[in-house]
Amino acid sequence: MTRFPALVFSTFVALTVSQSALAQDAPKPRCVILLHGLARTDASMLVMEHALEAAGYKTVNQDYPSRAAPVALLADPALRSAREACAPDSTPDVVTHSMGAILLRSFAADHPELTWGRVVMLGAPNHGSEIIDRFGEYTAFQAANGPAGLQLGTEGLPGTLPPVPFETGVIAGSQSLNPVLSAVVEGVDDGKVSIDSTRVEGMTAHLTLPVTHTFMMQNPRVIVQTRAFLDSGAFEPDLSMAEALRRLWRIGVD
Repeated sequence: MTRFPALVFSTFVALTVSQSALAQDAPKPRCVILLHGLARTDASMLVMEHALEAAGYKTVNQDYPSRAAPVALLADPALRSAREACAPDSTPDVVTHSMGAILLRSFAADHPELTWGRVVMLGAPNHGSEIIDRFGEYTAFQAANGPAGLQLGTEGLPGTLPPVPFETGVIAGSQSLNPVLSAVVEGVDDGKVSIDSTRVEGMTAHLTLPVTHTFMMQNPRVIVQTRAFLDSGAFEPDLSMAEALRRLWRIGVD
């Protein structure tokens, strides 16, 4: 009579150890750092964050005071904190919006010893914006955009940064909510940054979508294309809005 309980107990222990071993052997979810743009907060990336988490990624939606200091002084604490939240020994992926790309490029240039996964840049002013050139001398504009914003002219910081050292996909927008600002920007733009300015030396892929600078990170096609690049290192140029919505619905994102 005593052997049966012992057998049950030993079987329970064996199953528990086996399940624990499987849990330890299971691959950890890839970590994605999200970096918002100028004059925005981490709230602007919440939809992207939710979608990537629903797809199985771990996300670190890193906030930083975008108008408080020059780019390098913003980048260092923000990227250090985000990498530590992913795990000190990890190789994180990154999704940036607007100036977030310049923070990442600046930090990566200052720390060439660090490794990175795939990077998706949304509306990145990789060659600056004529808007800074045109309005940067005005006090009100300076107050609204801070020291980092004033570094984003066409002859500013972005042009001094080296080619991207990571696998990079760039998404540009071709629609504008502000015709006045668009009149200042050369070529087709998203209301703040031209399509040409989003291109960067060393990038892997470039995609233009009919989205605006302000809201592109919340657009279903942008979100699904971002995930596609993170998953495979390539965009899906023929992806329709209907298909993007279907994929988001399938993983539980409304």
